[in-house]
Amino acid sequence: MTESSVKKLSNGDRCYRASNGVKPGKNGCVKNHYLYQKQHCYPEEKIYHVAHNGGLYKRPFNEVFEETPMLVAVLTYMGYGILTLFGYLRDFMRDWKIEKCQNATEREEQKDFVPLYQDFENFYTRNLYMRIRDSWNRPICSVPGAKFDVMDRVSYDYNWTFKYTGKVVKDVINMGSYNYLGFAENHGLCADAAADVTMKYGVGVSSTRREMG
Repeated sequence: MTESSVKKLSNGDRCYRASNGVKPGKNGCVKNHYLYQKQHCYPEEKIYHVAHNGGLYKRPFNEVFEETPMLVAVLTYMGYGILTLFGYLRDFMRDWKIEKCQNATEREEQKDFVPLYQDFENFYTRNLYMRIRDSWNRPICSVPGAKFDVMDRVSYDYNWTFKYTGKVVKDVINMGSYNYLGFAENHGLCADAAADVTMKYGVGVSSTRREMG
């Protein structure tokens, strides 16, 4: 929205052309970032809510976001609420030594110092994250390429500790690695091209001459 796109009407109102992702009214204009429905102010130029990507594409495309269904939102909040209630119940049982407490806590001689572990901050880790911990931090035993091998593990204390079974799950699709350049693999287009360029031009420290570059 720029000053050049402002048009002052006869009644003193200012009407703007819609730009910068602002959704226009029926006549293609907005008034003070709100919809302006009057049928004057550039009726011949209707600007729709589209993105042109700086002229890279000839045809504009509409940007549409799917709204979260009410049922999904309600069930999600209900799930978190139920887990939170059970978490407080389990903390109560841990305080009364009914359930074994396996989370990290300070020793008695450290009570007078600044606490290293905040009880409220670790509530999510103790009661929610531990239930699904096996879905993350999976150990691998191969290079993180497009596919890798994952070490199989089991837990007998609700994911507080893990034991390796010795089995290996082969060719698991890698969907969460930082190897976006492909340099972690020992073969492939990126690795082969990097090896060829290194053999041809050599290597350097990529720094200034003052730093031995």
